[in-house]
Amino acid sequence: MNCRLCNNLLTNVFVDLGNSPPSNSFVTKEYLEQGEMYYPLKVYVCEQCFLAQIDEYKKSVDIFNNFYPYFSSYSSTWLQHAHSYVNYMMDRFNFDERSFIVEIASNDGYLLQYFKERNITVMGIEPAANTAELAIEKGIETVIDFFNEKLALKLADDQKADLLLGNNVIAHVPDLNGFVKGLKIMLKKKGIITMEFPHLMQLIEQCQFDTIYHEHYSYISFHTVVNLFEKHQLQIFDVQELPTHGGSLRIFAAHAEDASKETTEYVEQLLNKEKELGMLDLNYYENFESKILKIKYNLTKFLIDKKMEGKKLIAYGAAAKGNTLLNYCGINKDLVEFAVDASAFKQGKYMPASHIPIVSEEEIRKTKPDYILILPWNIKYEIMQQLQYVREWDCQFVVAIPNMELS
Repeated sequence: MNCRLCNNLLTNVFVDLGNSPPSNSFVTKEYLEQGEMYYPLKVYVCEQCFLAQIDEYKKSVDIFNNFYPYFSSYSSTWLQHAHSYVNYMMDRFNFDERSFIVEIASNDGYLLQYFKERNITVMGIEPAANTAELAIEKGIETVIDFFNEKLALKLADDQKADLLLGNNVIAHVPDLNGFVKGLKIMLKKKGIITMEFPHLMQLIEQCQFDTIYHEHYSYISFHTVVNLFEKHQLQIFDVQELPTHGGSLRIFAAHAEDASKETTEYVEQLLNKEKELGMLDLNYYENFESKILKIKYNLTKFLIDKKMEGKKLIAYGAAAKGNTLLNYCGINKDLVEFAVDASAFKQGKYMPASHIPIVSEEEIRKTKPDYILILPWNIKYEIMQQLQYVREWDCQFVVAIPNMELS
């Protein structure tokens, strides 16, 4: 396997989580008795550019299809984040009715709807047809396709973007260079790019190994993304550290030849921060597996102990990260009775590999569990607030990452 950024031969294994089905390949009842396809979940780190990455064991066209199960609008926290972003960008860069704003991986229109409310022309690009159709129903023009150099050339013939944005998409791209080439093509001369993605530094520092799954092809540091953009004549002129997804970066980029964008002090500060942590040295990436084994042992011991005491345990949130955690730890329905999820698309199905059934929230009141394991820990406060009523019977919430936490 060669590095998808610099083509260097990869030999350094960062972490090996064994084999598992893709995290979003939920199983329907009629297929429970059939076998599932397992793929390696092994992450390499490049010794030249320090991009952490898995191979494209599962093709992106097979993941982001008409049955893609993630809908951004189900999380009120994420909707608030999107709305705040729109307000911030409008205030800082003065977009108006003459602007053209394009979102890559626009999902169900969760973000573009707020620009549209301000009478700004928007367009989404989304490969998963089922989520794209929801955006189209909201009146948001959406191109159902993967964004790449070829699509950018086609779209740029008609109009280029004043703002080109993508939230949690760059990690999902198997061809990073082709993707960033497309950004360069699609952007107006004075245009702005923003991209948000989970920060590799936080994954390591907070032991967020469950964010590793097959549709996340890359795990990106700021150092790496700066080099990636510079390679394609794009300059990152600002960066923000965000709390979303356990710690993300929002980068601001423009054409390298655009002298109107002044680089902020935060760019150099974050590059120095990563360097001082040792992220430009392979030693930094060693011993990660020993840390995640501790999480595995603590969680499985807790669940087994409580089960032996006769306690009822369930999970909340049939999230992709939850499936990585459950499958790596070997947890199935003998320890966790069921998982609750707000998405009707997931209800009635089963978690991949573990075959834990996914049900609606009404099952919580019926069964009155003693413990609820929150799988999407990044929105744990939203979930705890939503399920506040479980305190009536002294139910407790459990979070496993970065440490076992009861509340």
